[in-house]
Amino acid sequence: MKVFDIMSLAFEALRRNLMRSVLTALGIIIGVAAVIVMMALGDGAQASIKERIQSVGANVITVTAGSANIGGVRLGQGAVTTLTVDDAKAIAKEVAGVQFVSPGVNARTQIVAPAGNWNTQVQGAGPQIVDIRNWPVESGRFFDDSEVTRAATVAVLGEVVRNQVFGPGVDPVGHIVRINNQPFTVIGVLSAKGQGPMGQDQDDTVIVPYTTVQKRLSGVTFVSSITVAAVDGTPTSEVTAGISSLLRTRHKLVPGQDDDFTVRTFEEMASVLTSTTTTMTYLLASVAAISLLVGGIGIMNIMLVSVTERTREVGLRRSVGARRRDVLLQFLSEALALGLAGGVIGVLIGVGTSQGMSAMLHWSTKVSVEAITMSFGFAAAIGAFFGFYPARRAAALNPTEALRYE
Repeated sequence: MKVFDIMSLAFEALRRNLMRSVLTALGIIIGVAAVIVMMALGDGAQASIKERIQSVGANVITVTAGSANIGGVRLGQGAVTTLTVDDAKAIAKEVAGVQFVSPGVNARTQIVAPAGNWNTQVQGAGPQIVDIRNWPVESGRFFDDSEVTRAATVAVLGEVVRNQVFGPGVDPVGHIVRINNQPFTVIGVLSAKGQGPMGQDQDDTVIVPYTTVQKRLSGVTFVSSITVAAVDGTPTSEVTAGISSLLRTRHKLVPGQDDDFTVRTFEEMASVLTSTTTTMTYLLASVAAISLLVGGIGIMNIMLVSVTERTREVGLRRSVGARRRDVLLQFLSEALALGLAGGVIGVLIGVGTSQGMSAMLHWSTKVSVEAITMSFGFAAAIGAFFGFYPARRAAALNPTEALRYE
């Protein structure tokens, strides 16, 4: 028999028992839809992580103060105060592959303006921080080296802070805000940046010269961090190794002695987060795929019932010249058609559900061609695999006994 004839007979048989066919394919439909939704959520989370990393800068390296062991008591990260502005200058001058460097020292305090007040993080940084973070100024300007040298009381506001203390859309450039009861002139507003890699709101900040934080807000001489941007195309691992080697020499650390600083890249953070997300995605998709196996068992069960109900039909076909191969292909085609139909409907439901979750719940989802292809192919394979035994059993029926079957 021709393939077209076989498929026509298969779909005709399924149409005669439409409700039973739909219920049989339901397991496949649910399984395919669940797999697509789970993978869409996982892929969406990975895409969101990568987007956040890019918003900070993929080639950004951060050096932070390390921990200390005092009298057997191990203090946490940032406990030591060994990082200095001179360390930042040495990194910029001596480490190959470094493009921009910005010392950093932070404080958290209340920002007060005539229209409102807001508690936020005040970041002390150098002028190159906007180049490192690829963070353009929306209005006004950023401070320069001369203002860093004289510890000027100037501030650049993040969008959230601007909205809270002045109001959305208001241009605060030239106005005065009080930070820790000291007057600062607003010279610029940063463009919106969104969430950072760890979920923090990057726009909820005020950036001032790091010398201003040191001398006017905190009264310290050290820096808590050094932010570095590597030259595009330079492996960050090489730059990281160069920074570690230089700082160990400058801090006079002997071999075997622990670093009193920590060097991290956002690529490392992205790798850890992406790896965790991938593991959870495939775990959830595997759980969802169990319903595909259940659907396959349902197909086998219904096909066995169908073989029993149509025993006389099989005997009649065999008696008029149909070969065992023809009978096998007919029943196998019915099982495959159930799998394919369930796969198509499941894909449509899965894609629609993913888009609905993104629109209504604002979850990040991304339906990939790979997920659709894999789910659809698995549904077809399930139909063929679980339909083979009933089809073989139908083909093995004795024509004479089948005709006598009541």
